[in-house]
Amino acid sequence: MKKVIIAILIILVIGVVSVVIYMNRTEPSVCLKEYFDKLNAKDYEGMYEYVETDMPKEDFVTRVKNIYEGIEAANISATVLTNTEDENDNSITNVTYNNSMDTLAGNMNFMNTVKVKKIDGEYKLVWNSSVIFPELKDDYKVRVTTLESTRGAIYDRNDIAIAKDGEVYSVGLVPGKMDDTTDLAKLANLLGITEETINNSLNASYVKEDTFVPLRKISKDEQDLKNELLNIKGILITDVTSRVYPYKEATSLLTGYVQEDEGKTGLEYAYNDRLKGTDGEEIYIADESENKVKTLAKRDLKNGENIKTTIDVTIQQELYNQFKEDPGASVAMNYNTGEVLALVSTPAYDANDIVLGVTNDEWNELQNNEQKPMYNRYLSTYVPGSSLKPIVGAIGLSNNSFTADEDFGDSGKRWQNSEEWKDLYVTTLTDYSGPANLKNALIYSDNIYFAKAALKIGKNNLQKGLDNFGFNDKISFVQDITKSTYGSMDSEAALANSGYGQDQMLVNPIHLAMIYSSFANGGNMVMPCLEYTETKYYKQNVISQEIADTIKQDLVQVVEQGTGKEAKIDGKTIAGKTGTAEIKENQQDENGTEIGWFNAFDENGLLVVSMVENVKGKGGSHYLLPKIKTVFE
Repeated sequence: MKKVIIAILIILVIGVVSVVIYMNRTEPSVCLKEYFDKLNAKDYEGMYEYVETDMPKEDFVTRVKNIYEGIEAANISATVLTNTEDENDNSITNVTYNNSMDTLAGNMNFMNTVKVKKIDGEYKLVWNSSVIFPELKDDYKVRVTTLESTRGAIYDRNDIAIAKDGEVYSVGLVPGKMDDTTDLAKLANLLGITEETINNSLNASYVKEDTFVPLRKISKDEQDLKNELLNIKGILITDVTSRVYPYKEATSLLTGYVQEDEGKTGLEYAYNDRLKGTDGEEIYIADESENKVKTLAKRDLKNGENIKTTIDVTIQQELYNQFKEDPGASVAMNYNTGEVLALVSTPAYDANDIVLGVTNDEWNELQNNEQKPMYNRYLSTYVPGSSLKPIVGAIGLSNNSFTADEDFGDSGKRWQNSEEWKDLYVTTLTDYSGPANLKNALIYSDNIYFAKAALKIGKNNLQKGLDNFGFNDKISFVQDITKSTYGSMDSEAALANSGYGQDQMLVNPIHLAMIYSSFANGGNMVMPCLEYTETKYYKQNVISQEIADTIKQDLVQVVEQGTGKEAKIDGKTIAGKTGTAEIKENQQDENGTEIGWFNAFDENGLLVVSMVENVKGKGGSHYLLPKIKTVFE
């Protein structure tokens, strides 16, 4: 019985398919298919040869072309389902067909019926607008509406927005409201544009007496400017949506900015695919009064994803305020989890200015400013100076090149290992009593000790140790971090100078924070993260717990009694290391600059690495201490 039923079903399917094939081969069907073939080829004039209509050819071509191209129709097909003779006119065949097409709002699939009439031996479609869509009348229109998506916001760890869509002012002119008192020169000056720009906008072809002609956007913070603009006859100021950066310069190098809803720099660029929404589209029929008659196709919009970062905007703003006039970079991190709390580059620009629109002169000024306000310093590398010393100490202890208590001997303030160094000497600033061991060398930042330490470790072991800490490695991060490098160390003197962070040493601030995290949390070097995730390590046990604790306790003493004591806070334990790197042509160069560092961490998980490019004449690395102290207080 089951086999009989299956056989019957097969026969029925074959029968239906045969009927459809037959229907599509009849002359009325052929006429319809050839009409749609012309449509697929965009031969609109050729289509007209297949229709019977009172509409002039020019009007027909314009209507058909505007509708199909307006909805971006493609892959249009018509499959005939039935052919039936018209009850009232045997010269007419009613052809029912399935119409399918791809459009900008997705696929459209519907049934339609058209009358095909035999005229002088030829078949033609009895055409009106319903041949396009069943509900479409000749005086109706097909409309396309874009359903605009919103870009996701970027939040800090406390759900405070650092980049979001918000309202700004759009400033423009209404020609019909202008009079002889309208001062275009004053308006141009207030908006930072030219009179020529204003006149070109006013003379655009679309402009009528009651048209609002937008000229420039301004921030809602600029109330004084708004009030002054409103005194000019013809000015209209409206609210419009724009990307806004509430913390301005403090976060702009971190967030970056958007143009035409595309992230161009910073996190806006890094997260662009997630932040950017997808607009929807709706295709519908509207009557002569623009009322919606029927939706033909609709693709829903998809708003962009909101992204919550680990940034603490309070710390971000504090570090920016402390260093806003200084070319430099600061990184704050939770050394237990790798959560990045602040990424600051100074000086900075205001991303709002770029989003609202800058003139060519303003853009060139930003690009050519010698302070480089658009240059992201926390992603670059710098000579580390003495901030490298704890790392060299840890490497020496790890490979047993020396012990923490080993006394390297007093060498005064000026030392060279051999006469082959000729006029090259390693100098240090501070005399101290007691042994020249690791603890005292860190407390008093003894360059000579660490030059000797590098020689004891040896070139190969020092380079292997630095590689173990991530030098020459591309650190995985949401932004592109420049690799830390150590150069060739191609002579004994170069090796010695590398021991206290000079010669060809270059370190990235984020990477340096990762390394210092290993001193703070028992030898585990965390991976930095900008979004909440389980704690990941760049490397666990990069040094032993014992060595990490030794370095940590020595760094506590740096702040308690050594070069970092200006950062000491009563009742709080701070571990830190100062660093001053000399940037000069040779040892006799007196015109070089100095890079200042201060890297510190407390007992509550907060680690801060900070660098200022030129601290010469400002007290060297000591310039940074009171500034960083405020972050820990």
